[in-house]
Amino acid sequence: MEKLLPRFLEYVTTDTQSDPYSKTTPSTEKQWDLAKKLVMELHQIGMQEVSIDANAYIMATLPSNMDKKVPTIGFISHFDTSPDFSGKNVKPQIIENYDGKDIVLNKNKGIVLSPDYFEDLLQYEGQTLITTDGTTLLGADDKAGIAEIITAMEYLIQHPEIKHGKIRVAFTPDEEIGRGAHKFDVEKFGADWAYTMDGSQVGELEFENFNAAKATIKITGKSVHPGYAKNKMVNAIGIAHEFLGLLPPREVPEHTSGIEGFFHVHKIKGEIEKAEIELIIRDHDAVHFEARKTLITEIVAKLNQKHGDFVVAEIEDQYHNMREKVEPVFHIVEIAEEAMESLGIEPIIKPIRGGTDGSQLSFMGLPCPNIFAGGHNFHGKYEYVPLESMEKAVKVIVKICELTASQIQ
Repeated sequence: MEKLLPRFLEYVTTDTQSDPYSKTTPSTEKQWDLAKKLVMELHQIGMQEVSIDANAYIMATLPSNMDKKVPTIGFISHFDTSPDFSGKNVKPQIIENYDGKDIVLNKNKGIVLSPDYFEDLLQYEGQTLITTDGTTLLGADDKAGIAEIITAMEYLIQHPEIKHGKIRVAFTPDEEIGRGAHKFDVEKFGADWAYTMDGSQVGELEFENFNAAKATIKITGKSVHPGYAKNKMVNAIGIAHEFLGLLPPREVPEHTSGIEGFFHVHKIKGEIEKAEIELIIRDHDAVHFEARKTLITEIVAKLNQKHGDFVVAEIEDQYHNMREKVEPVFHIVEIAEEAMESLGIEPIIKPIRGGTDGSQLSFMGLPCPNIFAGGHNFHGKYEYVPLESMEKAVKVIVKICELTASQIQ
């Protein structure tokens, strides 16, 4: 465990921000910087069959130390960080023996991480927290997961008395832009099932996630001198405003929780002759998910009937709810649950209000529930992770390997 913190700090100070507008894989050249470091480290700790492909997908093997045949299991994390907040020049701060009070992230900018707003902080009184300096994200999503997996593999290598089957690990680019599994070679990975270490607080164990789609609404207008515009001008900005007004006002992220779905408008730009709206569509229920996409097309049809054919909707599915792929092999969830319970960790089994590489991988033939990595407040300057939570994640990985093997003996 003594290597866990310095390992994590090295990862987060390497900028790996992804870019949704790039057509390459990885989407940013700088992701290679950490990818190459990880390959070297996997060799150094003694992993075998270490490989990195032309798209920066990393895989490695810890061979079985048993005579009997044991299922091959995998652990997966991504090394890119969110495109929505800077991951450059990350300067992590270490708060030892947290006292339950406000943490000043940046005195000059007046940025404070407060339990009055982020109540989860109070769970970690007395623990060691790693925070940002208030100017960048931290990158615990998902460099905490990578640090935990590598630390767990190193521990197993150093403790051959712990029996386990063949273990595969993988680190991927571009998860934050929905492409982390797009070029993942499931056949090459060769695991019977896997776990993404990409969840939040201690105990999270998730096998259900949103169905997800993105929609781009493109509006074409006609510009005419405003003094002579009656019955001639078509203002694309005005039509965009109408579109937004026809979406259900309470079905947005800030007013939903649990398994409630939403529409999330995250980008809008426009002028009289051209406007564009980008939004995402999310719902755990497949029927409701399809209804949400239908509503978008109905709104567009209504606007076109009113104004003429000036509006086009481009809707693209991103990923689907992994539950239908995991339930037939539910013992893989039960093994993780048992691992947590044996370590005194209360499993928190709940749907993910988002998605992971695991959702796509499950539909590609690799059932892949999600396990906590320990961080909070991802994708922003208030992100933090307790060191003790990362240590618990390492122990869960080791225990899952041990339990998988013991149930076969």
